[in-house]
Amino acid sequence: MPHLQPANGRTPLPDPMNYAVLKAIHVGAVILTASGFLARGIGMLGSARWLQQPLARRLPHVIDTVLLASALGLAWQLRASPLTSPWIAAKIAGLAAYIGLGSIALRFGRTRAIRAAAWIGALAVFAFIVSVAITKDPRGFLSH
Repeated sequence: MPHLQPANGRTPLPDPMNYAVLKAIHVGAVILTASGFLARGIGMLGSARWLQQPLARRLPHVIDTVLLASALGLAWQLRASPLTSPWIAAKIAGLAAYIGLGSIALRFGRTRAIRAAAWIGALAVFAFIVSVAITKDPRGFLSH
């Protein structure tokens, strides 16, 4: 992959074209995963039968794989690490919370009330993760 050499001759910068394409893929996957989670949560609250269809069960995993792969690619291109970039560490922590809450909401919650609360919590965590990505601040929307 070609890189631009910065004026100081140190770490190569990401190729702007590859970075833009990868970021577009990542943002698209974010929109798809959020839309899918929102729809599945509404379906769960309404006991929709379509949630049991193979496509509804498998497609989110495909989208989330694209999302994760593009995130890793962006981090690689930026030479960013959770050890050196607190905002990436915050996104990873948020991702763990989102996965946990999402699992309770869509699979493991024993009552509809528990599932609904976990779903709303997961949506809030997702919004936080997006705000961290936009601001590049580990506090995200909490920094204002």
